[in-house]
Amino acid sequence: MKSTHKCLKEWNATIEALGQRKQTILIRNYKTNVTEFLLYPTVSYALKDDYLESFQGEYQDFVQSNSLPDKKGDKVLIKYFATLEEIVEKLVSRIPSPKHYIWTRDHVKNYMTGKTAYIWILRVYELKEPYWAEPTPGALRYANLKEEVSLKGMEPVLNDTEFVKLSKI
Repeated sequence: MKSTHKCLKEWNATIEALGQRKQTILIRNYKTNVTEFLLYPTVSYALKDDYLESFQGEYQDFVQSNSLPDKKGDKVLIKYFATLEEIVEKLVSRIPSPKHYIWTRDHVKNYMTGKTAYIWILRVYELKEPYWAEPTPGALRYANLKEEVSLKGMEPVLNDTEFVKLSKI
């Protein structure tokens, strides 16, 4: 794949945690068949007054400084691409240790709507050329950009050894 227009919409602080090696997974209420996507930054959690309480203490400064995406007018900067390497199904009571993510364990459990959690193990890449994306109104989880974004020259944020070590949940 040399380019793509497919995006997963996710809160900017979570995207930056993935891109800056602080997180290797997403925990979801659902599975997906989409296995490759750009990480499109949103502002969802930053709109809540007490949003920092949902994150581990050691990451609260990081979350606060990364809660909003880089913007130019109404465009947001896309810096990362991800491949979904695996989905692991677990009972919510057996979710992985907080060493794999920046949220608190209680926040993750409260976020889940059923008894099953789907842990998305992502391999994240930094784009060689970040892309200024126009808004994607109406799209909640996934979006398609109007233009293809080049994936040439992107680099994994974790080398193979680090990725294997950190993706064991």
